[in-house]
This record gives sequence, C-alpha cells and structure tokens, in this order.
Amino acid sequence: MLVARDAGRFQGKAWLGRNLRSIALRGIALIGAASLATQPVSAATTCMRGINLAGAEFGKVGDAYGKGYTYPSAETIRYFASKGFTAVRLPFLWERLQPKLYASFDRAEAKRLAATVELVRKAGMVVILDPHNYARYKGDLIGTDNVPQSAFADFWRRLSVRFGTEADIAFGLMNEPHGIAAEDWVSAANGAIAAIRQAGSASLILVPGTAWTGAHSWSAGDYGTTNAAAMSAIVDPQNNYVFEVHQYLDQDFSGKNDECSRAADAVKALSDVGTWLKQNNRRGLLGEFAVPRQPECQSALVDMVKVVESNPDAWLGWAYWAAGDWWPEDEILNIQPVRTVDKPQMATLLKAMSENASCGR
Repeated sequence: MLVARDAGRFQGKAWLGRNLRSIALRGIALIGAASLATQPVSAATTCMRGINLAGAEFGKVGDAYGKGYTYPSAETIRYFASKGFTAVRLPFLWERLQPKLYASFDRAEAKRLAATVELVRKAGMVVILDPHNYARYKGDLIGTDNVPQSAFADFWRRLSVRFGTEADIAFGLMNEPHGIAAEDWVSAANGAIAAIRQAGSASLILVPGTAWTGAHSWSAGDYGTTNAAAMSAIVDPQNNYVFEVHQYLDQDFSGKNDECSRAADAVKALSDVGTWLKQNNRRGLLGEFAVPRQPECQSALVDMVKVVESNPDAWLGWAYWAAGDWWPEDEILNIQPVRTVDKPQMATLLKAMSENASCGR
C-alpha cells in the first residue's frame, strides 16, 4: 500500500560467540519460550510492549542510504526505551540485505542492520527482525520459479547464523504475506523454521499467516484454507514460536484511513484470535496496530492493549505501528515525537501501560 503508514508495502513492507544476555528485566525471556503455551509464565517474562521503528524498508531497492531509506537513530531508540517500551520491531528489505538469492549479504547493509540491532539491545529492548516484504522478493512471490521456497530458507539460515545466539533477538519470518495460499505459506514458513533450527539457533520465531495476517481475516476463507485451519501444520523442532497478527481499526482494516469506524469489529477480531490461541494451546503477538489522533479513537487503542495484556495466556504482547525518524509530522498513525512533544497516541499508550503495573519491565 503506497501510503505514509507503510512506505514499502507494495515493494515487496556480525557477530557470534558472545554470551547470552540476561533479559529478566527486559519484559520477556525469549530463550525458553518453547514452554510458554503450556506452563504458567510470570509477568516479567510475558509482557512485550513494542514499537515498530520504520525507515529501513522505505524507498526502492537501489536507493542510496540516507536518501531513499534510513535506520532509526540512537535518539529515537532511547526515546522509546525511556517511555517503557520493551521491544522494537525493526523492518528492513530482504533485497537490500541479500541483493542476490542464495548469495552472501551486502556488507554495508548487514553492518547497518547489525549496528541498529546493537543500539536497540544496549537500550535494554528486545529486537524483532522483520523482513518487510509481503512474501515477495523483488516483486516475485515466494514459491514461484524466480523465488523458490529454498531461497527463503537460505535467507533465514544466513540471518540466524548472524543473530541466532542472542537471547534478546527474535525472528519475524515475514511481514504480512498476501496473495499466497495458506498451505503454500505454511510450507515456506516451515522451510525457514527448519533452516533456522538447523543453523543452531533457539531464538523465538514469529510466524504470520497469509491474507496480510489480519486478526479479522484469521478465520476467513478469502484465500481458501483459513489461517486458523492451516497454521496447525507449522512445525518447529524447538517449539519456540508464536503467531503474529496485525489489526487496524478503520473501515477496511488497512490503517490508511483517518478514522476508526471499525473499532468494535477490530477489538472483537483480536479477542476471537485470542480464543483460538487458547483453544490451540498457542500464543500470539499483535505485531501491528494503531489509531489516528481523534479522541474517539484513543479509547479503542486502550481496548486493544487491554485485550492483549489481560490475556497473557494467549498473548505475548504488542507492537504499535509506527515511529521512525522520517515520518512526516502529519502522518496519522505516527507516534514519533515532534520537537520533543509526545503525540496523543503516546499519551494513550502510556496510560494503558500504567493501568497494568504488573506488565513490562
């Protein structure tokens, strides 16, 4: 979607051997998350409060760094850490990191990604790596002749070799797959998960569904087999994964409209997915959600947070969309501060966070 909310949506949206960090004070223990679905988990290890820091997925492949795209600044990262956020979902483009399938990563881009990951970790937050490609590479769908599923697995093998030994880094397999049948997406996801585990990583993996991984479409049949039916076929030898869903509150659930007319439907959809997660002994992450600035939308934002944080047996946490240094001031969902002034949605999130004192750091 070529809108300000997500500048890369239709363009496709190094180090080893260090000791694992203790992240008991960071709001989530990623290593050992395999048992989250079946064992009681304290608030200190279950409540992720995240922010999507956009910018590295902006522009077109081939754009120069600093002109077509950017990574979040240290100042922005520190700002959200100071507000009590415990995680950063970090979007970037697969093609920029790996310009040729089955080949080594671009050194300069890999260095930028690694440096940003380290800034987030030093700020005390978990990093969710997010190839923001909609199940595509240079516009071609995963599973086609140009982008075999094995290429997607190879990408994740290489990424997990670089980052898979750190306890505070999670792997989001793909942003919002769409235009792909649920069975085909499950096959591609399973190949990537197998590659990650074969590389020796025990990191937490976030598995989206197809149909933009919408909560409202989780049980809908627009793509044939539903996510609700197909996702039971996900296989992880470590059993260390959660399902990632997204949900917006405007008229078409896209997040591109300056209103929240479907707020009640969105909250219900999220609640319904939570019920599905409990019934299937799984957990989820609300990886994207947001509202514009209107007062009537702020109460809906609180409702979304409450649905997640009041059901820790179903939900790992949430990540708001979005912030980042390059958003225009008038972007309707953006909570990047303007000249140190917080956006209305930030005040709402902080209020919602304060109401659940047992969650977070």
